[in-house]
Amino acid sequence: MTPPCRPLVEMPLRVRYHECDGQGIVFNAHYLAYVDMASFEVEKALFGSHEAFLATGIDVVVAESNLRYRAPCRYDDDLVVSVFLTHLGTTSMIYEAEIRRGGKLTTEAKIRYVFIDPVTLRKTEPPAAVRDAYAAHLPAPTAS
Repeated sequence: MTPPCRPLVEMPLRVRYHECDGQGIVFNAHYLAYVDMASFEVEKALFGSHEAFLATGIDVVVAESNLRYRAPCRYDDDLVVSVFLTHLGTTSMIYEAEIRRGGKLTTEAKIRYVFIDPVTLRKTEPPAAVRDAYAAHLPAPTAS
């Protein structure tokens, strides 16, 4: 992953005992939950709250997710989940996330969200104000 320099959010969290499996490491599905929690922090940073985001007349759903595990996390580890916007399409966007423990990369995630109309649940283009709020955080194009 080659994220831009600045994440949209950096969310600290501490691994709770019940998130660990019989091997004493974080159960794989919890990493996706950590990234999902951080995505709500993005909405809070860009729009003030999840409710304010919904008030724009749009919502998002996960269309695709991919996780790459690089090192295990364990009970009571202090982690930081960083979220980067790497793509903004007509009806979707892609977040890339990194989970770090003490600066060491433990997990990489790539999540594609689709914008939907909350009433019909069909994909739709976001309003201009929503698009602009996200677009301001896209990485600068690189010269070829």
